[in-house]
Amino acid sequence: MPAPARIVLIHALRDSQVPTWTAFAKGWPEAEIHNLLDDSLSADLAAEGSLKRDMIERFLALGRYAAGTAAQGHKTDAILFTCSAFGPAIDAVKKDLAIPVLKPNEAAFEQALSCGHRIGLLVTFAPALPAMQAELEAMAKARDIALQFSGRVAEGALAALQGGRPEEHDRLVAATAAEMPPLDALVLGQFSLARAAQAIAPVKGRPVFTTPEAAVAKLKALVR
Repeated sequence: MPAPARIVLIHALRDSQVPTWTAFAKGWPEAEIHNLLDDSLSADLAAEGSLKRDMIERFLALGRYAAGTAAQGHKTDAILFTCSAFGPAIDAVKKDLAIPVLKPNEAAFEQALSCGHRIGLLVTFAPALPAMQAELEAMAKARDIALQFSGRVAEGALAALQGGRPEEHDRLVAATAAEMPPLDALVLGQFSLARAAQAIAPVKGRPVFTTPEAAVAKLKALVR
């Protein structure tokens, strides 16, 4: 019997871990997953206000370390970053490594763009929004899609989640989603947002995509 796929998850927020594990348990339970957490990354980005070269170097170091982890002849088959605010840094890791490296939101963006051109993006970590918008715009341009983008920050939701008030987090996310204009698809941009998907009122013609489930499905297709 072949060894299970070995996937290394790299987190910049503790809150991203459980949604990722849940998505793997649901969508790819056979995968062997391992975790690296550096929650100083998100704090440092928030303090800096923008992505600097030293942050990219830190991501390169994390990626090389994750790719080099092995035990009893097993190799790392792929890396999944769960931190959505660091797109350019993850792009640098993609170019640096020979194994598949997946951004947290790229699979969900692909699914959303297959639904139409009016795409909404909801986040709880405000510094993530500019980089994610730029990534979505680049993907739409490559597909010759005239993107109509709508981005929102669910203010206070992340603080509520980190403060042990998950129901308040979900309520704030749902309220923000309800204020968004008509869309062909809505993407919940943080892995930690996946838990709030069920709280968002259904809107006809507007599927809601969560990043961890989409990422797991894409990784499974890439590696197997």
